[in-house]
This record gives sequence, C-alpha cells and structure tokens, in this order.
Amino acid sequence: MQILFKSRSSEGNELRQLAQQRLRFSLRRLTWLVPRATVRLSDLNGPRGGVDKRCQLELRTDGGRTAIVTSIAADWRTAIDNAVARAGRILMRQWHRGKESPRTGQRAITMEA
Repeated sequence: MQILFKSRSSEGNELRQLAQQRLRFSLRRLTWLVPRATVRLSDLNGPRGGVDKRCQLELRTDGGRTAIVTSIAADWRTAIDNAVARAGRILMRQWHRGKESPRTGQRAITMEA
C-alpha cells in the first residue's frame, strides 16, 4: 500500500511516521483492497487551541471506489486513531457488500455438483 502524507502544520509533520504505522497496522489484512491511501492532517483554527485537529484519510480501492474518512479531535493522536478505526470499518463494509449478489442483494450461494 502506498501512503501519501500531507500536512501544513509543523506538529502534523512530526506525526508522519505514527500515522503511517497506525494505518498500515489497522489495514494490514485489507492491503490488497487499498493500493493507495492519502493522509491529510490540518489544524482548523491555528494556534488558538480547542477541538480543531483534523485527520482526513482518502482510500482508493481496487474497484475504483474512493472512501473519505474525516475525524476531528482535541489532539492529533486521537484524530488519527479515530479516522483509522473508522476507515477499517468502512472498508470491511464495502468488501462485504461486494460479495453480495447484484440481483437479490443477498450473498451469493455456490452449488457443487
């Protein structure tokens, strides 16, 4: 999985390796489904403080779909953890939906002769 990292904040740049490690660990079983991910960290209202640290993940799947997950928290670590956890749930949901039969909306059943 290729991970691109973007941040305008100096504090955000220091968390590059942490964000990449968390994303790789959380999606380790789904790396075949996500060839490319983009992590964007931004501080919404600058140095004033408050609940303003945003982590946005953009996950491009093999099927051409894009999942965008955003988390806002008081500190960077919480924002990263929440976004990565939510991304894992979304990818699992998309993967399970892909296994469903397109006509009935139910899971496909294979019959052996």
